[in-house]
Amino acid sequence: MRVPFYDIKAQYDDLASSMSEAVQSVLSSGVYVLGPNHNQLEREIADRHGITHGIGVANGTDALRILMDAVGIGEGDEVITPAFTFVASVETVVQTGATPVFVDIETESFGIDPAKIEAAITSRTKAILPVHLFGQLCRIDEIKAIADRHGLLLLEDGAQALDSHCNGKFAGQYGLGCGFSFYVTKNLGAAGDAGMIITNHDEVNEQCRSMRIHGMGRERYYYDHLGYTSRLDEIQAAVLRVKLQKLDAWNTQRQKLAEIYLRELADLPLTLPTVLNGNNHTWHQFSILTDRRDDLQAFLKARGADSMIYYPVPIHFHSPYLKYGNGKGSLPVTEQVCEQILNLPIQPHLSEDQIHHVARSVQEFLTTQS
Repeated sequence: MRVPFYDIKAQYDDLASSMSEAVQSVLSSGVYVLGPNHNQLEREIADRHGITHGIGVANGTDALRILMDAVGIGEGDEVITPAFTFVASVETVVQTGATPVFVDIETESFGIDPAKIEAAITSRTKAILPVHLFGQLCRIDEIKAIADRHGLLLLEDGAQALDSHCNGKFAGQYGLGCGFSFYVTKNLGAAGDAGMIITNHDEVNEQCRSMRIHGMGRERYYYDHLGYTSRLDEIQAAVLRVKLQKLDAWNTQRQKLAEIYLRELADLPLTLPTVLNGNNHTWHQFSILTDRRDDLQAFLKARGADSMIYYPVPIHFHSPYLKYGNGKGSLPVTEQVCEQILNLPIQPHLSEDQIHHVARSVQEFLTTQS
């Protein structure tokens, strides 16, 4: 049985008529930048998370970079963040001129370990940038308490955390702002690149809106800041608004598929994902840990089931970031997770039969293969 990890074509087929109509409507309108779909999407995403402002940008990386600039992170500052993440979380810190300070993760949420943060705080620490990975919030309440106690800025990388919340408090409600990615493979994915910043802070909102258009202020061709060209295209906003209507149903399907995995993979010699108390989980990824990861991945591939490794190498091992880390052994949990993690397919256009096939294949490997 074939089980693809992603199936963007199936998602399109699900919405083909509505998506084509939405795109054609934009093309025929002649309004391609900062149009009504863009403005409405900003409002819809912000409202979904109980946030005052949404600022559409070109991609999730720009969302983080512009947010950092807007709150004044720059040369001489230190930003505490994990090394188990997509590179954008760290890349954008370095681009501002600040220094990333890596803190190890904990395996329950794959997020930064609050118990290890305070030891990393120095007189130069300006902010903490936790990353909400795989569809649930990290231990963000504890992290916020540390930031407040030390007078540090708190920013959230929510690239994988749309609709994620803890006890009803959503990503973006904890820090000065939160960056989202709508890359194609996200739970809510554009037909290309797209991103958004959400914030409850009026000044941050104004700064971000200016910076996404070259630092332009309210008056056209008058510039208040160094900025970027990072607008969310109207066509992408239209596509996202169509998909947004299906997001609740897609998240529900992801939950059903996750429950099959959790039930059928219980009691096997591997570590299953943990949902933290109070968290909902949108199951952007279903991540298991096993010290037989590479062999299991090959076994699944032979049975037609795709899998992925997020992430195979911690950021502090990559050449551009070596100077910011302390070498092998400095982040032992991060390093072990990178060696053991395997992400099983869980996208909402898979059937329950396909998930059963993956689960049975994992069972067979772990119980019969030596």
